[in-house]
Amino acid sequence: MKAKYNFFVLMTVLGALGNLKAQDTVAMDLKACMRYAVEHSTKVRIQEANNRDAQIDRRDAILNAFTPEVSGSTSAYYNFGRSIDPETNTYSLVTSFHNGYSLSGGVVLFNGFQAVNNLKITKTAQQMGLTKAQQVEDQVCLATMEAYCNVLYYTELEKALKGQVATAETAVRLAERQEKLGQKSHADVVQVRSDLAERQYLLTTCRNNLNNAMITLKDVLFWPIEEPLKIEGLDVGMSPTDPSETVSEFVQRAKQLSPEITLAEGTMKNARLALKTARWQLLPRLALYGGWSSSYFTYPGREGYVPTPYFDQIKNNRGEYIQLSVSIPIYNRLSNHSNIAKKKNAYERARADYEQTLQTVEAEVRRAIADRDGTADALRQAAIRAELQQEAFELNTKRFEQGLISSIEYQTASNTYLNALAEHLNARLQYFIKNSVVDYYGGTPYIEQ
Repeated sequence: MKAKYNFFVLMTVLGALGNLKAQDTVAMDLKACMRYAVEHSTKVRIQEANNRDAQIDRRDAILNAFTPEVSGSTSAYYNFGRSIDPETNTYSLVTSFHNGYSLSGGVVLFNGFQAVNNLKITKTAQQMGLTKAQQVEDQVCLATMEAYCNVLYYTELEKALKGQVATAETAVRLAERQEKLGQKSHADVVQVRSDLAERQYLLTTCRNNLNNAMITLKDVLFWPIEEPLKIEGLDVGMSPTDPSETVSEFVQRAKQLSPEITLAEGTMKNARLALKTARWQLLPRLALYGGWSSSYFTYPGREGYVPTPYFDQIKNNRGEYIQLSVSIPIYNRLSNHSNIAKKKNAYERARADYEQTLQTVEAEVRRAIADRDGTADALRQAAIRAELQQEAFELNTKRFEQGLISSIEYQTASNTYLNALAEHLNARLQYFIKNSVVDYYGGTPYIEQ
């Protein structure tokens, strides 16, 4: 009875492990792949670390602008030999012990608005970091989409090639039988076998390309290369365009939403603030300081010496100070002027980069719209062509089986149908990617489409 029970438990555990393994190989759709890629992307993790640095810089800028700098120190030492007696202000040769304390603080009242500009710069940098993080996620999603579509393309092409290999094998058997009956020559049989070998070669090449495409997809997802990965198909439909919005209006909206323009604009703003800060450094710097100090001493080696109590000495020896400091730059080897010139050049570069980004984004958006529309037209023509070529191939297959066409004509029809099918598959996936890019420029992230 116990052996039967153990066997039952063993089978249950094995069944559970089998179910877990089956769950691990569940097919993933495109959105699931995008989410997995974003969660495991090293680029996203690096940008998140950069964003945390930007948060730290923002915190430091706030503290530097609104809080003073405070420091404290203490010291204790024995003096062996000649020293000045703090009580009599005369020299003494007796060993003495000294203990001192100090506390000081300072705040910059005016430094050419450097603290205020740093607040603005760190705020813009923090916002740019968030924009950059979203941009990195979008780039990861687009790369995932392209790798995903490549896998689907070779997967569908492999299915079509398998069907053609099966058809070619049937044609070879038919031709061999017809050769025995005297209906086909040996040259016709060789031609049909050559067509079968070509189909098998294309199938092998397609499988190799499929393996490479799958490795690329796993690499983009940061998926373990040795682990299996299954993906689902795509339902590619023709998306209608919005007739109420012209191309120019769409381009203007895309510019407002473009992360590239946002980043370039932020860089230009920070460069302008840095230039203002450099110019203000020619003015005097005003700072306020204050401090407190006290000390304790005694003579351990002096006979009959009774030191003043510790806390009384701390109270009696204390001292305070307050200081208002004005620093006027007079001549520092033209370093301030050089800094202003460099900041001005940096601002000019940032402004030129911003203008170039505006031009580049507009060209990319218009190109994306043109590519989508052109791909949509190509997809409609490819669908019609593939349907007609499939019908023609089926008719030619029947005619070849009846001996009405030669093997060369049949091979030509087979090649034409295969090319039409491959072009239709490519047009479907290309339209899906191009349309997704246009929707992204319109403000819809890839992962939300």
